[in-house]
This record gives sequence, structure tokens and C-alpha cells, in this order.
Amino acid sequence: METPVGSACGCGLAKTCALLGQMAQDAHLRKLAEAINPQSRRRRTSSNTKPFPVRGDRTNYVNLPHVIAMVGLPARGKTYIAKKLTRYLNWIGISTRVFNVGEYRRQATEAYKSHDFFRPDNTEAMAVRSKCALDALEDMCKWLENEEGEVAVYDATNTTKDRRKLIHDVVCERYGFKLFFVESYCDDPNIIEANIREVKVNSPDYKGYMNQDKALEDFMQRIHHYELCYESLDESENYSFLKRNRGRMEQEQVSNARDHAGVYNTGQKVVVHRHEGHIQSRVVYYLMNIHIMPRSIYLTRHGESELNLQGRIGGDADLSARGWEYSRALAKFIKDQNIPRLRVWTSQLKRTIQTAGGIDAPQERWKALNEIDAGICEEMTYEEIQEKFPSEFAARDQDKFHYRYPRGESYEDLVARLEPVIMELERQENVLVVAHQAVLRCLLAYFLDKNSEELPYLRVPLHAILKLTPLAYGCDLQVFQIPIEAVDTHRDKPSNEESTEQDSNQPLV
Repeated sequence: METPVGSACGCGLAKTCALLGQMAQDAHLRKLAEAINPQSRRRRTSSNTKPFPVRGDRTNYVNLPHVIAMVGLPARGKTYIAKKLTRYLNWIGISTRVFNVGEYRRQATEAYKSHDFFRPDNTEAMAVRSKCALDALEDMCKWLENEEGEVAVYDATNTTKDRRKLIHDVVCERYGFKLFFVESYCDDPNIIEANIREVKVNSPDYKGYMNQDKALEDFMQRIHHYELCYESLDESENYSFLKRNRGRMEQEQVSNARDHAGVYNTGQKVVVHRHEGHIQSRVVYYLMNIHIMPRSIYLTRHGESELNLQGRIGGDADLSARGWEYSRALAKFIKDQNIPRLRVWTSQLKRTIQTAGGIDAPQERWKALNEIDAGICEEMTYEEIQEKFPSEFAARDQDKFHYRYPRGESYEDLVARLEPVIMELERQENVLVVAHQAVLRCLLAYFLDKNSEELPYLRVPLHAILKLTPLAYGCDLQVFQIPIEAVDTHRDKPSNEESTEQDSNQPLV
């Protein structure tokens, strides 16, 4: 039986022994932490913080680096949350990285044998686990200290107060970073078993070593070892925390020094307590919106338009004859898929509305889904832009993500514009998004974890349907190409980005 949230680990001899063992492990880890190079102990101040490396000259969101430390028993979705949060923060331009203690443990030990490795009285294994936890913690802090990143996610169980105190001492007292805890709590046995069967039994610990039933039994025993000394976050620790239960989250914060968040039963309840700062606010808002219910997201461009036929960008043209043909084919495809509770989102431009017109499902028009604003280049061909404004044409080829059309937008601007769309997509079940090439590139980059250099060159052809199915640690992509001809609007990344063009007499402003 699982230890209730907030209960002490002292009920019965087994729990007493487990707690003593965990205390010994944390004491050993603390001793190792004292050996950290004194030069790395200096507190980092805001004057040491550098701008984000991913978004050029964008103003910093943080004064100090942040550490987000996960908390929770195994198979509660901690790694899922850690990876998803990291993907989101990187997408919005905040350099973020996950440090997973389990990966350190697998690198430090031979092939996994059984749950006995996690027994509280296994002192030899405890020493290995302690060293791995400290190695990950030290590597994480050095990564932030060297200003390579702004946010680090410490992905581990961190189920005792002593362990969390150690993390605070290293992160806050020694390095001077900010710390925010996120706890994922779940006591639904069906959800736990489903998570183990979907993710854990195919992990490197078990794959090729145990069959699924034996792996499930072994992992349940591993969870039991952690339950013996599990201490949920509470206000007495003087941190901030967020907890989430079955699609909900509960968050509580108790001090300026430490924040923590808890997630209960995979995301149905959310409580936030005294979080502080821009980063923590964005983390809380994001985690309040995500869920892990099975669903698919369908992305498609509008059908071929009259301006596509002319090679012109932007505008608000009607569909071409082949575009109308694709509209009918798309409606048939969606009907044949028999997608439950489907919602359809389009931009406010005619070509997307016309493309989705035959689909029998609730529809919404989003201004945020409109195509990238090409400013004074709207409805021009690339050849016309290159001829009239050669220096600007070359500048866009050199840095397509950050380049902003005069009186228009950049891909970086588009990412910021689409953030509310991402938040709402995370809340939804099955959605079909009918939008535009640049818009869908940004959405794909989020779901497929593509960086800002890759994003502007992702291939999104006309008359194709992209089906995204979120999985435990990523996203599966299927492409359905409808056999209706269309022009190819994709431009590959130039092999030589050095501009040889002379400045135009007519600057693009």
C-alpha cells in the first residue's frame, strides 16, 4: 500500500529500516558533495548571466539560472514531464537541458539484475546510486555555471526531505541558482501499471532481459522500495512545490529560496503556491495545460492557391482548381479516419477556410494561425524580392529564423505568436489544424523538438496530412500524401550563405 502524501516514514520496522538506509544514502551523498571544487562554490549573480544563445538579441527572461528538480515515485511521469517541459522552454528560446540520474546509473553499473539494487539496505548499490545522483547534480550545475544554459531539469525521484535539502544546499547555497521543485503524484493503480507496461518494461533495464510480466513484477517491487521512505513535499520544507493528480497539478511554494511543484494523478488537479518570477510562472502555466490522454494532432496546409501557382508569397488568395480538389479529398480522408471528438482549427485567411469547408466537425478561426507576415514583400515572388532587394534577400538566407521582413515578421516572431496555440493544443484531444507553411513549421518544430536552425527549413508540402501522435518520450509522425498535384513551395537552405549581392538602391524598409 502506498504511503499517503505527507506521511512520515516511520510506521513499522520496514519503514524505519528503509528510512535509516535512505538517511545513510543521503549522508553519503552529502559527504561527496563537500568534495566539489571550491572554485565552483561561488554564488552566481545576475551580472554573470548572458543572453539566451537560441534567440539572438531577445531580452533575458531570467536574472539567474534555474534548476527544476523533479520529485515522485517511479512510473509517475517525471521523465515525461521533464522532457516535455525542456522541449517547450527550448522552443520559446530558453536554453534548457535534462539531466537524468537514471542514465548516469546505467552508465556506471553493469546490466540491471533486479529490484534488489534499489533496496534501502543494499549499501553497495546505495553508494553507486549516491555517486550517480551527485555526478548528475554537479554536471548540471557546471553546465549552468559555464553559462551554456539558463534552465536545467534534474530528473530523479528525490523522494526524501534530506535529498531535497541536499539539492537546495548545492544549487542555491553553493552556486546561487534558483530552485523549483515539481512533484508528480499518482495513486491510481491502473495508470501506474499502464505507464510501466508502455514505458518501463521496454527500458534498457529490462529490454532483452525480462519478459513484460516479469519486468512489471520487478518494477512494482522497485516502487515498493521507494514507497517505504517516500516523503511528499510539504510546507514545512520551506520550498515552492507543484503537485498534479490524474491530469491535475498542485503547486505550493513556501520560501523565496526553494520552489516546488507537484503533479497529482497525471494532471487533473492543479494547486500553485507562492511561485516567483517569470520562468516559474511560465513553467506553472505550461504544466497546468498538458495532459497524457491518447490523442492525435493532424496538420495540413491549405490546398494549392492561385498565388501558389504564380510563385507569390503571402496574400489572401482563393484556392486553385487543384486546391478545391484537395479540399474535397481532405474532407473524405477525415471522414474515413472516424476521429472521435475532432475539432478543426484554421487561420482567418480564405484559403484555409475553403480547404476545411467540407469537414463535418466544429471549426474555429485563429488569427494566430495566419501565415507569416511578409510585410512589404507580400504577394511578391522570390525572384522579384531578390531583384529589387538583393541585400535583404541575402540576409534572410543567412539567418532565416531571426530575419524579419520589413514591416512584417520573422520566424522568431511567429513562434511567440503561436505560443497560445501550443498551450491550447496541449489542452485538447484530437485536433486538425489547417494552416500555412511557416506556421506549420513552427508547430512541427515544437512537437518534433527541432532547433531554430532546422525550423525554417522543415519540409511541409502542399496536399499532405501530417499526423502527430504524442508518446511517452516523444512524438510519432505519419505523413499521408494525397495524390493531387501541386506546386512545390519549399526552398532548401542555401549551401553558400555568404552574400555576393550588392546593396540595393531601394532598401527593404
